[in-house]
Order: sequence, then structure tokens, then C-alpha cells
Amino acid sequence: MSAQKEIEKLREDLTRHERLYYVDHSPEISDYEFDLMMRRLIELEEKHPELKTDDSPSVRVGGAPIESFETVIHDPPMLSIENAYSFDELFEWDARVRKGLGLESVEYLAELKIDGLSIDLLYEKGKLVRGATRGDGVRGDDVTPNVKTVRSLPLSVDNRFETLEVRGEIYMDKNDFAELNAIRQDDGQPLLANPRNAAAGAIRMKDPRLVAERRLRAIIYQVVRADGVRLASQSDASRLLRELGFPVNPGQALCPDIETVTHFLEEWRETRHSIPFEIDGIVVKVNDRELQGELGQTSKSPRWAVAFKYPPEAARTVIRSIGAQVGRTGAITPVAEFDPVHIGGSTVRRATLHNYDEVARKDIRVGDTVFVEKGGDVIPKVTGVVMEERPSKSRPLAIPHACPICGEPVHRFESEVAIRCSNAGCPAIVREALLHYAGRKAMDIEGLGEKVVDALIAADLARDYTSLYELREDDLLQLEGFAKKKASKLLEQIENSKRRELARLIFAIGIRFVGERSARLLADRFHSIEVLMDATTAELIEVPEVGPKVADAIVFFFSVQANRERIARLMSLGVEPHYAVQERGTKLAGKILVVTGSLERFTREEIHALIEKEGGRTSGSVSSKTSYLVAGADAGSKLEKAQKLKVPVLTEDELISLLGI
Repeated sequence: MSAQKEIEKLREDLTRHERLYYVDHSPEISDYEFDLMMRRLIELEEKHPELKTDDSPSVRVGGAPIESFETVIHDPPMLSIENAYSFDELFEWDARVRKGLGLESVEYLAELKIDGLSIDLLYEKGKLVRGATRGDGVRGDDVTPNVKTVRSLPLSVDNRFETLEVRGEIYMDKNDFAELNAIRQDDGQPLLANPRNAAAGAIRMKDPRLVAERRLRAIIYQVVRADGVRLASQSDASRLLRELGFPVNPGQALCPDIETVTHFLEEWRETRHSIPFEIDGIVVKVNDRELQGELGQTSKSPRWAVAFKYPPEAARTVIRSIGAQVGRTGAITPVAEFDPVHIGGSTVRRATLHNYDEVARKDIRVGDTVFVEKGGDVIPKVTGVVMEERPSKSRPLAIPHACPICGEPVHRFESEVAIRCSNAGCPAIVREALLHYAGRKAMDIEGLGEKVVDALIAADLARDYTSLYELREDDLLQLEGFAKKKASKLLEQIENSKRRELARLIFAIGIRFVGERSARLLADRFHSIEVLMDATTAELIEVPEVGPKVADAIVFFFSVQANRERIARLMSLGVEPHYAVQERGTKLAGKILVVTGSLERFTREEIHALIEKEGGRTSGSVSSKTSYLVAGADAGSKLEKAQKLKVPVLTEDELISLLGI
């Protein structure tokens, strides 16, 4: 096959698989297979630059930095939407709409209001030529190179349109946001307030490679213009967008009147916590576009749409103490302990206060009555203090001058907000590093939990993760709670960990910014820890989703002699990580499964691995795209939603039977 033919075939296949994964949620191949195809395409395009095009899937990894953003004029303007904060306000809006149209009732389209960054996309002759931010509604920024990194957006569409202009939201899902903030906390950077801020900040970065690392997503909801096509309604526009391969709103309903809209609002009031992205309400639109034209708009908002905003879920409580935790990178984080409160479906007793600058800014003190919310419906956070109820003898929280664990002096490095313990031998740093190394997603050493790690450190038997492979039965028998059988079992688990997959070891050793997925991509690229140790920044950046920041962190990690010596020590103690291409079955190819409740025969991680081994994909929430719900004991709300959506429900035994285990 000629290079041109192979490039064309790879582009076609990659574009199809991107849509299956990011839009249809029905992947047919593994991430590894996709990454190999992408790597081959990039390799061919580098050898034949004359064959590279602006709509090649390879642009997803990010290109050259943007020198400055050009201004884009929006015609028509990107207006904001009027808000309603109660059913009374919603009914008043409906009354104005019906009066303006002279109708008894109006058909509405109701859909989830994604809490993201508004974006305008322009396609000419089927090719994406411009992506622009909303800006002030009239003038926005041209961020086309950054928009092209959003894998759920098509780079090309049906070329029957001379011009196609659409609008929507770019966002970050909750899990990616939580992972990003965890990395920022370890790095001593200020935490981002919410996924919307994370997405908005990313899309205006000057380096598209860094944008690609954020794994942004999109939902498109409006067709501004589509040459030669008449769209009679909002629902017609949604159908066209879906046909063209755009990601459309997963929570959408046609409502014959405003009463039906309220049922939709109530349905999503609770279930919104189970979806993987943040919403800040429900948008209600007059469905008929001709009626929209009759209603017109004010200088700020269309009269034919309203956004119903759910009130934030918050609770009042009293802070009883503010402690500190030390992470494996030495970052010292203040943590508030308060009276238990129920928020967003769970009981919350503590919340991170992020850093001491944040505590001072909000003036949070022990004894304060505070408001607690769940940021992104996931992470508890203290949002405000009831000053009039502050105890008279309260005092501001003092910034520590010594590590609360080892007592060594702490440091704050320039440009960082984090205060760090720089003692590599600090028991807290060693403790967190050992727990990370032994975790299920890392080297998976069963039995090496918090109590055992604490006991090993107290007995001076664990200085770092290499010490685990020097443990002997006599060492363990001197610890409280260890008899021969327990000691033998733990030593067996440690021995078994010597032959874990390479990706697990890369994740386990604790390189800054390297998570599970990037560890797997690095293993796929370098195939051995020795080769990875000597990789250059340029070589690392070639790995999909590894940008300059991650690459620099990897190079720095292996430039530290002590880290190289630890790896060499692991090898000398018999650790032999292996790399092998995983053969994928097809029994669940293209299927999306949600696992909920308590399982009897497998852990959640094990059942997920079995599903993925047979070509399936797991998700944390039930939707109309879900192929099966696997329900264990106490399945709860996910089971109810699956039954409501008529999603097939399997028991653990039925799934095992389906897999032929």
C-alpha cells in the first residue's frame, strides 16, 4: 500500500473510532490499538509532510504554540439566557411566551445545561476552519488549534454545506477534573474551583499540546446556519447535528407544555448527581424556530429560551478542628473536620481546605459555622463562613513552620502556593509513597494497607518501596497482629508483585503528573523501564497525551540519581516488570456496562478488567447508551434508573455466564 493510501485509510479509521468512543460511547478497539494507529499516522505524516492536512486526526495531539488570539465577530451575537430560579419564575416566563404568541400552550425542548465554555464552530465545504469563544457575545477569540484537540468534535463533516455554523459547550468531566486538581495540589498550584473554570482556562492556553492533556469534551446544541437546509425546530436541529457526527445533549426531551417541563426538571433534580459532567440547570427552548423568530430577543437574551437553575446543594455545619495531611510529594494540606452533614446523596464529615492561602482568604477558623457544598457534585468544599456566629475567642489558623509529622522545617518554593515538607525521609511522605506503590491500580500488594505500612515505618522496616522486597518473615512476626500465616501471605503478595505489568510499575514509582493512563501509554511506547529512564523530552512528547510538562517531569524524575538507584535496586531484588500486548476478546465488543452494588466473587476493579478484556467499556453512570447494568446487592438508584430506561440488568452470575468464565 502506498503512503498516501495508508494515510487516507488511517485517517478514515481513526475518525470513525473517535466518533465511536467519544460520541457514540461504543468503542470497538482498545486504547492501545487506537494509540498504535495514531502513532503510525503521525510517523507517515512526518515522512510525507506534503500529505498532511488540517483535518487529520493527528492534529488532536496539539501543534505549535499560538502567538496571539485573533478577534472573531459573532453574527448573530452569542446571547446569554435569562435565568429562572423557581417554578413560579418559570411559569411567569411561560405566560409571557404564550401571551407574545397568542397561544394556549407551546411545545418546548428541555435539555441539560452543561456547565462549560460556550463555543462557536465554523465549517466550510465540510472542513472545520474556525473555533471561537463567546467572549462578550459580539467579539470572541479565535482558538481553532485548541478546539481541534477536543476529540469529540468532528474535524470534517458532510461537505454538502458550503457553510455550516454550530454552537455548543466545551467542558471537562468530573473525573478528569478531580484528577487534574489532585495533580495541581501535589504540584503546589492553586486548585481550580470547578470543571467550568478548568475548561475555560484550558481553551485559552497558548500551547495546544497542553490543551490536549486536559481531555476536554463538547456538546453541540445549536445550528446557526446550514446552507440549503431548512430546520423547522430545535428537535430538527438536534437530529441534523447527530447525523453529522456531533456530540449532542444526552438529556433532552420534547415537552408539549410547561407542566411537562416541570416533570423533566424534577426527574433530573436527583439523577443529575450520577452523570459524569457538571450541569447548572436545565435550558427550556420554544421548539418551533418560526415561533422563536416571532418572539425575538432583547439586547441581552432571546425571549424564547430560559435557564432553570437548581439551587446549590449546601449545608450548615460547625468546624471542630483543622488538621493537616502530608502527601507523597510533601505538600501539606489543611483539612477541616466538622459535624456530619448530608449533601448530594452522601454524608460528609471533612473537607480539604486546599492550602493556607485559601484558608486566610476565606478566614476559616476552628469553631466557625460554615456552608459546605460539593464542588462538581463530588468534592466537598467549605464555601463560606457565617461571621455573626463566630465564637468570640476564635483565632486565625497559623501557618505551620514545621512539618506536622516529622517536625522538620517546611518550605514554600517560588511560584507555588503549597507549603512542603522537603524531608524525603518524612514518615508521612514515605507512608503515602508506599500506599501508592502497593495500591490496586499500581503494584496491587494485597494486605499492605494503612495499618501495616504504619507498623513497618514505626519499626524502621520500610524506608521506601525497595524495602518491601527485603522483608523477611522474622521482620513481620515482630509486628503486632502478625502470625506466621499472615506474614507468609503478605510475603507471597510482595513476591507476586515482582512480575506485574510495566505500566503498573511506571504508575507505582510516583512520577509527578503520571497517572494510570499516561503510564500505560508510556509502557506502550517504550516497552521497558530502562528505555523509559533514558528517554529524551522530544521522545516523550511523541507519546499521545504526554505534553511538555509531563515530559519534563519524567526527565527530571530520572535525572535524580536516588530515583535511578531505587529502580536499579528493584531490579536487583528481582522485580521484573513485563510488557505484553493484551489480546482482546469480542464477547462485549462495543458494549457499555455499568457495575453497581456489592459483588460476591470479584472486586469492582476485577470485574472492570474482565469486561475490558472482552472488548467492553465501563461507565460510572446509567444512560440510554448503557448496554447492561451489572447489579450486585444494594444496587440503589442506578438500578432504578436502568429499569426506567429499560436497560438490560444482569446479576454477577449472569455476567460471568455471558463471559464464559
